[in-house]
Amino acid sequence: MALTDEAIEKIKNMIVTGELQPGERLPKEPELAAHLGLSRNSLREAVRALSLMRVLDVRQGDGTYVTSLEPALLLEAMKFVLDFHQDQSILQLFEVRRILEPAAIALAATRMDDDAIDRVRRILEQTERGTSVEQFVEADVEFHRQLAAGSGNAVLCSIIEGLVAPTTRARIWRGLTEENAIQRTIREHRMIYEGVAAHDPDLAKSWATIHVSGVEDWLRSAL
Repeated sequence: MALTDEAIEKIKNMIVTGELQPGERLPKEPELAAHLGLSRNSLREAVRALSLMRVLDVRQGDGTYVTSLEPALLLEAMKFVLDFHQDQSILQLFEVRRILEPAAIALAATRMDDDAIDRVRRILEQTERGTSVEQFVEADVEFHRQLAAGSGNAVLCSIIEGLVAPTTRARIWRGLTEENAIQRTIREHRMIYEGVAAHDPDLAKSWATIHVSGVEDWLRSAL
């Protein structure tokens, strides 16, 4: 194991075991290096890597802190990487969406309260009123975001949000080039909403699968 990797593993172990808590400041560099049996250079590289991964927060003149470790924060690094995926690799993102998003929407159908469902209804109406493809896709993204949040699972929600952003360009492309794509999407959204509003996870999951698979199939043929 490389020295930097060993240093990362040791710091991670301190967090996992609770020796370091979210929001807590790390000991000073000489003290922490001695405690972990590491060189200061290895420790410094590990801290730099963990700060890029949003595990640590280096504050100039103040010290280094463990972040809140909230799922949305930790998954920002994944979102950054996904933003660079293009062309054929975008299909892999849709494959993951097809697996995860229907499951999240099924959970939402069992967990969302009336107020949350009403928010989804208003967003659905906004997609139906969209005057441009870009406006439609913006409302479309929010529709999916609210349903993912309705799953009540912060990790699942964050992963799905990270997958949605890199696929936005493909959805705009579809709306501009495929006949009746927007009308089809609105109809599928309406059926997903009906399943969630009826607290019917099987219906909601089925329509979510049809919806994401349809975009994936179109993109596969387009590429």
